[in-house]
Amino acid sequence: MAVDTPQYPVNLVLDDQPCLVVGAGRIAARKAEGLLACGARVHVIAAQVDSQVRSLEGVSWEERPYRRGDVAGYRLVVAATDDPAVNRAVYEDGEAEGVWVNSADDPASCAFTLPSVIRQGAVMVTVSTGGRSPALSAWLGARLAAQLGPEYGVLGELLSTERERLRAAGRSTEGLDWQKALDSDMLDLIRSGQVDRARERLQACLSSS
Repeated sequence: MAVDTPQYPVNLVLDDQPCLVVGAGRIAARKAEGLLACGARVHVIAAQVDSQVRSLEGVSWEERPYRRGDVAGYRLVVAATDDPAVNRAVYEDGEAEGVWVNSADDPASCAFTLPSVIRQGAVMVTVSTGGRSPALSAWLGARLAAQLGPEYGVLGELLSTERERLRAAGRSTEGLDWQKALDSDMLDLIRSGQVDRARERLQACLSSS
């Protein structure tokens, strides 16, 4: 990958998709956990599989060196070994097989990069430097996480539920003033535990638009 090339942001649906992690240290375990959290079927190949990976429920693993072509048949691959030559081989195999590969801390051997992620329920905020500075991504992510409390997850759920209710009633949700609702005191009401009042405020804002 050309490091200076602009990247196209996308959220992948990996539920029940086969994904491979090459390597089984601390970083590899973290990558495997992230894939598992999204419902992926995760397999690990590493010369030595650490206890962190062995203890991950739902992960299958093989304790052996990576073999050329092992990426075939996977939807997504993460190379996280401590050997740049192995990570590069995984990337080259992915390019040959048409499989997306991320190599930890090696942007030149990536078909995609991974941002820092903050989640609150269905709300997800990501920070990326395109692989140029993972430390900056993590630092910015931590600052944002401190401001993005659980109330944002509740807010997202309220908006989603109301949108589905209106659609089920045959109403279009496109022309409604969602911004007015978001600019109201909904978030403060949620923070103070008044979720029902926040829902009423949302419905009042939408009914007047």
